[in-house]
Amino acid sequence: MHRVVVTGLGAVTPIGIGYPEFWRNLVAGVSGVARITAFDPSDLEVQIAAEVKGFDPKDHMDFKAARRMDRFAQFAVAAAGEALRDAGLTIDDSNRDRIGVMLNTGGGGIQTLTREVLVYHERGPKRVSPFFIPMFAPNMGACQVSITYGITGPVLASVAACAAGTQAFVDALRMLRLGEVDVMIAGGTEAGMDPVAVAAFGNMGALSKRNDEPEKASRPFDKDRDGFVFGEGAGVLVLETEEHARRRDARIYCELAGGAVTADAFHISAPLPGGAGAVRAMRQALASAGLSPEEVNYICAHGTSTPLNDVAETEAIKAVFGEAAYRIPVSSPKSMIGHLVGAAGAVSGVVCALAIRDNMIPPTINLDEPDPLCDLDYVPHTARPAKLNVAIANAFGFGGQNAVAVFRRYEE
Repeated sequence: MHRVVVTGLGAVTPIGIGYPEFWRNLVAGVSGVARITAFDPSDLEVQIAAEVKGFDPKDHMDFKAARRMDRFAQFAVAAAGEALRDAGLTIDDSNRDRIGVMLNTGGGGIQTLTREVLVYHERGPKRVSPFFIPMFAPNMGACQVSITYGITGPVLASVAACAAGTQAFVDALRMLRLGEVDVMIAGGTEAGMDPVAVAAFGNMGALSKRNDEPEKASRPFDKDRDGFVFGEGAGVLVLETEEHARRRDARIYCELAGGAVTADAFHISAPLPGGAGAVRAMRQALASAGLSPEEVNYICAHGTSTPLNDVAETEAIKAVFGEAAYRIPVSSPKSMIGHLVGAAGAVSGVVCALAIRDNMIPPTINLDEPDPLCDLDYVPHTARPAKLNVAIANAFGFGGQNAVAVFRRYEE
């Protein structure tokens, strides 16, 4: 089987458009949570979110094309473009058939769906946009990346809730290992910042209601956490076979060494108590990488800031790593960027690559008093230098979908 390496990074996040700004703010502990600006949230119980600020599609793509994309697809095109430039990868007739796209999402074009339903009811069927379906369809993030950059290999998209971004890495890894492609543009995107979505999550009781202190609302593993903060964004990795990357003398961040996906078969939204599905995902991912639990130096947690998830993930980590669990640093980017749903795991992949590059673990902010049931080392408040050779990214989604990706320092 082919080894797979990471050669390019792209990120569109609530604390930075472009991975350098994102990483700088993440390490500094900057929160991207604030009062919602995409619409007037005054009528909602939850009025805060982690929005991408200052995103102008004209900065990243042809404006006419952008007008025919939902925001989730615009994010995908922007993040993929940055990742391709970062990788120094030129796409032309000599290689476009050997490049693929795996760009997942949790919901697709939710903003377009809500807008066009209102148009239908308020203005009639003739005023519904003819571009509604190709803007809303969840595969359009991947397809617009393919169209924009001329990629003619396999173009795939899965809807896998909060596990979607990490699942993209696992599926891309399999295709690259088998030699079906030389390069995969892989990740996740989400832009569901919509009053209906916020109301639905709020009515479910899943969201933090800390409207008066938005920057303190996302507090994974803290005893006073009261739900996650809804977010938006995209994360993309350029993944290549080792042979292809070395032939073109590419800069290599790290190796994507393994990954796995499992299911809880338990509940539509709650995690399985004890995290048995997550346990199997982590164990299988490490096995696919040929690594033992003791070799892991950092866990980029799912860490949603919900009462159930944080405890279940903590229990799962203990089950997999045993006594070593207390020695392995764990942190949650969601404490700063909120929960990006289908993009969450993809951004965690970007975090792992940069953590290994810089030997730096980003913090979990707002962790003032840990839940007694969450008793691991969650790197509270301040980033921590550490020698990192192996990092794993966890992602666990509604419906019981679990995905884990394993990143390892690259050595020839």
